[in-house]
Amino acid sequence: MKLAIKQLEGHLKNKLAPVYLLCGDEPLQMMESADSIRRAANEQGFRERQVMHVEAGFDWSELQGSAASMSLFAERKVIDLRMPTGKPGREGGAALREYTQHLSDDNILLIQTGKLDKNVRNSAWVKALEKVGVYIQIWDLSPSETLHFVTERLQQAGFQPDREAAKLLTERVEGNLLAAAQEIEKLGLLHQPGPLAAKAIVEAVTDSSRHDPFELADAALMGDAQRCLKILSALKGEGVHENIILWALSRDIRSLADYVGMREAGHNPEPALAHVWAKRKNLLHKASHRHVAAVWQQLLRQCVVLDHTIKGLQQGNAWDDLLQLTLWFAGEPIFDSGVIELS
Repeated sequence: MKLAIKQLEGHLKNKLAPVYLLCGDEPLQMMESADSIRRAANEQGFRERQVMHVEAGFDWSELQGSAASMSLFAERKVIDLRMPTGKPGREGGAALREYTQHLSDDNILLIQTGKLDKNVRNSAWVKALEKVGVYIQIWDLSPSETLHFVTERLQQAGFQPDREAAKLLTERVEGNLLAAAQEIEKLGLLHQPGPLAAKAIVEAVTDSSRHDPFELADAALMGDAQRCLKILSALKGEGVHENIILWALSRDIRSLADYVGMREAGHNPEPALAHVWAKRKNLLHKASHRHVAAVWQQLLRQCVVLDHTIKGLQQGNAWDDLLQLTLWFAGEPIFDSGVIELS
């Protein structure tokens, strides 16, 4: 059955389903949903956990082997299957359908995938999993939903935010829920629970020595290559995960690829920027003249390659590739990552 993400917590208070399929590209909701399922499973006696990563050459017989095997102490088990692409291929699809035909009360299969396109959502393996288990599609939040999310999280942290405080923090994170959660955690270290005004948000998040991935994306949009180098080097030094940086860059690259493609095809391109915050649209309009649609599409494909590198699905240096992607985005590509190094 299909569930909305907001229905998950209520569902987990009852007997668990034998299969859970989580799909989407929003990392915080994916992570927290999976954590909730694993926590509920542990409370219901599924003490063992086996993690499987589906990558090139994955042996799908391992899935059935894991389902059939029991530990020395006969613990019930969660099989945590990570499938970033959401495309198991013919063999994988057959294996997943076969799994649904031999369910066991001793196992819960938790599958986490990236966003599934319409064709995959209608595939036989997804339908088979949905029939016997729970299918949750996790979407990016709209600006109004993000404001509601931030307000709720602040309240859960013990704050009583006024609307300006919640709005300011929402504008800062611009849809990145992981960044929102981190900022709220930082506020919890700096302020006592209670009323929270916009001034406190400004004081907490303003630090001239620090940068965030959204500053990098803005610098790339403005074509400021030197600032891109400075910010990317700072992000590396501060230990910001490559995936968060890639998310910020790829979001704008995807918008530009759609926008320029529609414009070149003679269509009204503005719908491609409907999800973009108003204050950033001017930046994207200016950057859209930097490359033709084919180049923006090539950059978008490079984001996919870089995502695989970061996840260990292929070899490469993620920071070197982020540098190349950022400078290319900014309009000053380099083709030998050894020419410039991040400090």
